[in-house]
Amino acid sequence: MTQPVRPLVRPSRLAPGARVAVVAPSGPVPEERLEAGLDVLRGWDLDPVVAPHVLDRNGELDYLAGTDADRAADLQRAWCDPSVHAVLCARGGYGAQRMVDLLDWEAMRAAGPKVFVGFSDITVLHQAFATRLGLVTLHGPAAAGIDFVKNARAQEHLRATLFAPETVRAIPADGRAMVPGRARGVTLGGCLSMLASDLGTPHARAGARGGLLLIEDVGEQPYRIDRMLTQLLRTGWLDGVAGIALGSWTACGPYDAVRAVLVDRLGGLGVPVVEEVGFGHGDGALTVPFGVSAELDADAGQLVLDEPALR
Repeated sequence: MTQPVRPLVRPSRLAPGARVAVVAPSGPVPEERLEAGLDVLRGWDLDPVVAPHVLDRNGELDYLAGTDADRAADLQRAWCDPSVHAVLCARGGYGAQRMVDLLDWEAMRAAGPKVFVGFSDITVLHQAFATRLGLVTLHGPAAAGIDFVKNARAQEHLRATLFAPETVRAIPADGRAMVPGRARGVTLGGCLSMLASDLGTPHARAGARGGLLLIEDVGEQPYRIDRMLTQLLRTGWLDGVAGIALGSWTACGPYDAVRAVLVDRLGGLGVPVVEEVGFGHGDGALTVPFGVSAELDADAGQLVLDEPALR
């Protein structure tokens, strides 16, 4: 039996003037979107610095932001730089799985806790930061993401989480209970396809026992969502999960079809499930922390953190 998910170490919140590093562990970044994202960060009185290989492309593998070694070096250098208070991912895409094993986790642990933000493919790193560093991370907008640079709601919720996290302990939803009830646990999760593909790897969580699982995805047809959830069920990864919050399912087909799969695969677990919580790939995506104790109230459509995401 896997051990229950436990609370992790919370990094310190940011203050005006803090230096933040922008890295690209996965896919390549359009320069114009990067500049727009940097302007937003500067408007928050942050000092953003761009890692050397953020705008790189990896030859014929042009879906990667440079080589695996360069992407890993950028992240590690930023994390181990004592002048950097937070590391923000420029985008998701694909590639984190290729570079995560190249990181020196001992050196990163010695550097101490700091804020880490990203989503989508960055789920791989959220898991690794939890298992290797024991650190709370933020599943939030990418610094060069389309939604972040154009959506005031996404910007404001991330800004509040970074600077005044006590103001966003209650994370509201516009949706409804799929399975009613309340549950307590420690938050974990991310992009469903990445959680499924990360199973059995050295840095993945062993399971969701005792946790509040937050999942979402983009561009996956209902049968593929079925396949990934079935894989998590068959491996026992979902055994003992306390509750489930569902985010966005953008470009995954008609929501009725997606919802039918979610009800079929998750509705029989006997735990509260709330849908449309507002995090993930949708417009105005909210920032949610992983590694924090919380209560999920499916009837109210709300996740309430026991303490702020950051100290």
